[in-house]
Amino acid sequence: MKDFLPISRGDMEKRGWSELDFVIVSGDAYVDHPSFGVAIIGRVLESHGYKVGIIAQPDWKKLKDFKRLGKPKLAFLVASGNIDSMVNHYSVAKKRRKKDMYSPGGEMGHRPDRATIVYSQKVREAYKDVPIILGGIEASLRRLAHYDYWDDKVRRSILLDSKADMIVYGMAEKQIVEVAESLESGIPVNEITYIKGTVYKTKDRDRAYEPIFLPTYDEILESKKKYAESFMVQSKNLDSITSKPLVEEYKDYYVVQNEPPEPMEQSELDAVYALPYMRDYHPIYREKGGIPAIEEVKFSLISNRGCFGNCNFCALAFHQGRVVQSRSHKSIENEAEQIVWDPDFKGYIHDVGGPTANFRDRACEKQVKHGVCKDRECLYPNPCKSLKIDHMDYLKLLRKLREIPKVKKVFVRSGIRYDYLIHDKDDTFFKELCEHHISGQLKVAPEHVSREVLEKMGKPRKEVYEKFVNKYKKLNADLGMNQFIVPYLMSSHPGSTLKEAIELAEYLRDLGYMPEQVQDFYPTPSTLSTCMYYTELDPRTMKKVYVPKSPHEKAMQRALIQYRNPKNYDLVLEALKKGGRMDLVGFEKHCLIRPRRNESNSRGNAAGKREASGNRDTKNSKSNREKSRKSSKPRKKF
Repeated sequence: MKDFLPISRGDMEKRGWSELDFVIVSGDAYVDHPSFGVAIIGRVLESHGYKVGIIAQPDWKKLKDFKRLGKPKLAFLVASGNIDSMVNHYSVAKKRRKKDMYSPGGEMGHRPDRATIVYSQKVREAYKDVPIILGGIEASLRRLAHYDYWDDKVRRSILLDSKADMIVYGMAEKQIVEVAESLESGIPVNEITYIKGTVYKTKDRDRAYEPIFLPTYDEILESKKKYAESFMVQSKNLDSITSKPLVEEYKDYYVVQNEPPEPMEQSELDAVYALPYMRDYHPIYREKGGIPAIEEVKFSLISNRGCFGNCNFCALAFHQGRVVQSRSHKSIENEAEQIVWDPDFKGYIHDVGGPTANFRDRACEKQVKHGVCKDRECLYPNPCKSLKIDHMDYLKLLRKLREIPKVKKVFVRSGIRYDYLIHDKDDTFFKELCEHHISGQLKVAPEHVSREVLEKMGKPRKEVYEKFVNKYKKLNADLGMNQFIVPYLMSSHPGSTLKEAIELAEYLRDLGYMPEQVQDFYPTPSTLSTCMYYTELDPRTMKKVYVPKSPHEKAMQRALIQYRNPKNYDLVLEALKKGGRMDLVGFEKHCLIRPRRNESNSRGNAAGKREASGNRDTKNSKSNREKSRKSSKPRKKF
């Protein structure tokens, strides 16, 4: 029977069920689509014969809401949803967001802060003896002690604060089935300590086999250097072949992280995406306008997992790993042939990709037997000599999708790694990307231009980006197409002083481009950049790192990137004064902003003197200001 998983007792009765094996509690509304982790875990367990129900966005103030499906036979599975609940609720400025894309009608208020902890504690209150297993990105990235940006302190493993029994971390299809089989066989949850990709708590120091003992929780509270050391050990133990169990000591428990699971084989991944998803939100949300998040993914295709790009501000390595796993062409074609029959399909596949669209295989053959390198990145600072740079498999996939009846256009909107593509000696893919798969503009992520900041980000030098831009322009010119590049830029990353922020502003001035949006660095758990933010140390070298932390300095750095916006004038002027760059205030071509009357008097520059000489009447002054406003309008994208 193809239907949504049960969300009520009535749904259970229709199936003839009096009891469930697993109840999933989720901070997201229920969307039965393979882009939503809860749907995947539910369908995977269902495919192995387990009875699964979902409690989506329960009222955390009412205990009865956690009892609506009864006590499950095997366990409660708890997740905050597709996005960390704190990121979902708060901007980087810690201001409350106005929309929740994973809730009915985009309404806020349907889940609590730190949803995983709150839900787990309520389940424990409702059923004292039921096993509770955490999953999803919120638990995965907080599986060991971590710096919490919103509390501005180091918090314990979420396993302890939530009162849960276990965490399945990362992409959890393989380990959740192993956990289910162990529970079904009668093994108590506190004895299930042997499954890869899980975290458990124990009072027995010797429970883990040949582990690495991390600095204790008390040690990392007292010493930022110890915190940085602990992070580096964790970051080098993310591969299924080379990793060892990690043990973190607390006063009452040892928290043990087992090694990551083996990457899924292509046939296993294909099987996950072939499960009978309804590919839509549950009908109960229709009256409120549905779930906005489905619009981004309903006509998109996930082709891979994992990323060997490993940017320092990204947590993908901790959650999905650095080994790329891809679905087969046939699996993706089959899914595409399903979506073309959706009544809302207009002929456009919005995306074919994943964390990085143009990665389709492991970085090199060595990874098959020996795992990823612990002390070498695949792309940074330069591509490894062993890196396979080949887009032909991805290109063949896109060509097949273009030929499917009813498909007018196949776009690539998820991240293209320009620093990988530019090193491909064969231009065939790049040409067809420009010709067939871009909707007027290509978004890429240079993030910054300063060498100092890029080094802290783990991103290539700006010359690599410039080489890519020049080639992109040439290919589009050859094709007779007028398409642009939109660069993603990040302000206030560790390592960025006002000097580096001004350097980025000057670069944008020379391009004649002002970005409409700028992302402040957001210190989320389990990234190397967040470790830098908290410790003010680079954990790779233990050298000091400058970190812009005050809201005012962050506002100045962001304003410099959008220096043409009149609203940013005061912040830009202040930043230039503090940075000792008042040479950029004036009427000359290289200047970022023009001086005000009092500024021109105090500086005594010639242009300012002319403006303040008193020879111009009020009308002319207004005219000059009007011209200044017009010149501040952003030029067209390059």
